[in-house]
Amino acid sequence: MGRIERSRELARRRKRRVKLKKLRERFAKADSRSERNALLQKARRVSPFVDLEASAAAAKAETAESA
Repeated sequence: MGRIERSRELARRRKRRVKLKKLRERFAKADSRSERNALLQKARRVSPFVDLEASAAAAKAETAESA
């Protein structure tokens, strides 16, 4: 028996959230501009309106506050 549409939608959201979290972490650690652009393109395929620069800046500010 197949899955109900709502459960499929929730599964897609969960997977998207996990994937974007991993991409944000990799983006924050990326050194070169080309690597950042590649990660940004991957994130845009998953979620077109995602803003990795803002999340990376927020993470950097958060680590600066805690240090």
